[in-house]
Parts: sequence; structure tokens; C-alpha cells
Amino acid sequence: MVSRRLFLSGLGTAGMAGAAAARTQRLPVVDVDLRGSIDAAAHGVRPGADDRKSRAFAKLLKDAAAKNTPVFLPPGDYDISNITLPDNTRLTGVPGATRIVYGGGGHLFAAEGAGRIELANLVIDGANRWLDDSVRGLVHLRDVAHVTIENCEIHGASKSAVSLERCGGRIERNRLSGAGEHALYAVESRDLAVTGNHVFDCGNGGILIHRWQKGRDGTIVSGNRIARINAAHGGTGQYGNGINIFRADDVMISGNHISGCAFSAIRANAGSNVQIAGNTCLDSGETAIYSEFGFTGAIVNGNLIDGAANGILIVNFNEGGRLASVTGNIVRNLSLEGPYVHEGAGFGFGIAVEADAVVSGNTVENAPKWGLVLGWGPYMRGLVVSGNLVRSSPVGCAVSVVEDAGSALISGNIFEDTPEAAIAGYRWNERATGDLTREAGDHAHLTIERNRTG
Repeated sequence: MVSRRLFLSGLGTAGMAGAAAARTQRLPVVDVDLRGSIDAAAHGVRPGADDRKSRAFAKLLKDAAAKNTPVFLPPGDYDISNITLPDNTRLTGVPGATRIVYGGGGHLFAAEGAGRIELANLVIDGANRWLDDSVRGLVHLRDVAHVTIENCEIHGASKSAVSLERCGGRIERNRLSGAGEHALYAVESRDLAVTGNHVFDCGNGGILIHRWQKGRDGTIVSGNRIARINAAHGGTGQYGNGINIFRADDVMISGNHISGCAFSAIRANAGSNVQIAGNTCLDSGETAIYSEFGFTGAIVNGNLIDGAANGILIVNFNEGGRLASVTGNIVRNLSLEGPYVHEGAGFGFGIAVEADAVVSGNTVENAPKWGLVLGWGPYMRGLVVSGNLVRSSPVGCAVSVVEDAGSALISGNIFEDTPEAAIAGYRWNERATGDLTREAGDHAHLTIERNRTG
């Protein structure tokens, strides 16, 4: 008889031998837990395309969901269409090898009113085929309490790669590319997390967090790499943004690497209590970081901006945009040219704020118009601007001296290589004063002190 100790030892030896064989044969490492899953092939769902495949696939998902059991798809191409995902769908495959190919004729994956939908380790190919008007994306989920989409490659969507309406959960570690519209369109989300994804080569936007009515959203957008986002529909900022927040409050955007966007790397429109921190924003076509229109509360901290038309704009006090902290950012290498003709201040300035804002500890370099912009016409109130370094800009700081402009404290900043003026007063775009660090003039709403020029 074989002793228990010898038996267990034999298992260990066999396991090591198997691992060694896998290394020798260069077998793929599959990051999939197959315990308790249903093998699709054993239920008649195999790679290939025919008219019955979609019906068999749908039946398999329905039967597995009824048993609360995950489905495993072996490697291969599965040509399917018009799949309605049942509640408790858990579908997984072999990363890079299990391919779901949209066959056309309506939609690929859709679900509504489910408690849980999970997709993992799949390649989902839209083949740029037409999608019905009833869906916004290749994966279209509505009213799903907990969505998990992880370690998937989703490409070739004629609309958006992933569309979520009134969903919560997480979109994590995916590659979303080649979408005609957006990589991710999420509207009315419920504490969604969008983390660690690679988003690139999309037609009109990267990651969009929107709401139909302004209110709490709570989405976290963190650690994503976003590149080459176009604006096929044109416009003046509605499209072409790496990360776009619209009417969504309490959103955190941190640690993302964003490059080559036609308009903004990060654009928050009417999003209150937004935090934009620690992002790298390279080669933006318009304003790199925007907080605009009807918002209350924006923290823009520790971001690096290199290459844009404008750096950071916290504006639209005329529409209720107010209350901000802009600290510790680096903004450099800006341009006078933008993607359209600007009827206001134009392009080529580093950081602009209008109301109830602190601007401190920032570095602005090579802004070809103005380094800092304080207010716009009468729209200025309660600005504290201190401890910033501005260098290599014609005018270091442009501040509004229009009637009814509110107060600004400009103190303890360093302005170097600002040949036209360190600080100058403006009436909108028209310069109205000399260098206010040398001749203060009669501007009771301004306190200008302890600044250094060189």
C-alpha cells in the first residue's frame, strides 16, 4: 500500500514536473479560475460561425445563469449576434485567445435590469459592423447593479466599445480601442470604478462619465492610459476629450496618463466636487485640464501638463462656476494655436481662474500669451494667488481691471523672463495698465505685494 505521505509527495513532484513541462513547451499561462465553471464546448458551443450558434450561445448563458454558474469559453472565434445577457451572467475565456466576433444584424451583448453581469478574459471584436439604434455600444448594459468587465480587449465598435446606463461596478484592466464613438460611455452611474484600462484610437472620446440631470455620481477614474482621441464630429470641446465629466458630481480623476487628445486631456463640465490629481497630460489640442460652467468645488492638484493650447482653466463664473484649489501643477510648452477660432481670450496661457479660488505653488513655463489669468471682465471674485513661478511668458499674470471685478490678492510669486510685464491689468483682451509690480495704480480691488521679477 502507498502511504499518505508518499502519495502527497508524488502529487507535489507531478505538479513541479508539469510546471517544468509547461515552461519547456512555452504553454500559455491562463489567468482564469475554472473551478466550478461550465465548459461551453461540452454544451455544443464551439468556435466557428453558423446561424444556430447565437441561439445555442444564448441558451448556454441562460442555463448557466439559472444555476449561478460561470461559463468558460475555450480558445477560438465565436461569431454571434443579438445576445441578451441574463442576470448572473459570468462569462470568461482565455486572454487574447477567446474571441467573440460580432456577426452584425442588431447588437452584440445587451442586458437590462440585472443584478450582476461579469465578462472577463475575452477579445470582443465589433468588426466595425452596424449597430442598431437601440444600443449605444458593442457591450450595452442598462440598469445593472454590479458590472464587472476585466482583462478584455474590446475593439472595432462602430459606436462605443462599452455603454453603461445607470450601472455600478468596475471596468478594470481592459484594452478599449478603435471605437467609432467612445471607449466607455457611462451615464447616471452608481459608484462606478474605471481603473487600469488602456484606451486608444477612438473617434470622439475616451472615458465619458455623464448624467442626464446634474447630481451625485461618485465614479473613480484612476490609473488609465489614454492616447490618440479624435474629434470626428468637430465642435469646440464636446468631443475629442480623453476623460470627460458632464453634470456628474463627486468624481475623482487621478493617476492617469493621457496623450494626443484633439481637445482636452480632462474636461469637467458642470461637475461639482471634482478632484483632478496626479495626472500626466501630454500634447492636448486645446485646454489640457478644464473645469467649466455650472460647478461648485474643483481640486486640481499635482498634474503635469506638457504641450497644449491652454494649460488649466477653472472658469465660467457667469454660469455659476466657482470654488477651486489649483496647487502644485507644472504647466509648460503651450501654443497660440487651437483647433478653432476662439472668440474670447484665445489660446496660449497657463492657468486661468475666475472666482473663489486659491492658486498656489504652480510652475508655468513657455506660455506664449499669459502665464496666469485672473478673472475675465467683471467675472472675478475672491482670488488668492501666491507662491507660483512663472517664466518665459510675455506677460506673467493678466488680471481683470474691469468695473465690478472682485478682489484678488497676488502675493509672493516669482516672474522671470516676462518681457512685457510681470503683472498687468486687462479689460478683457485689451491691456489697460503698465506693469503693476512697479506702478500699482488706482485699483482698490487688487492687493499686489512681495512679488519678485527678473
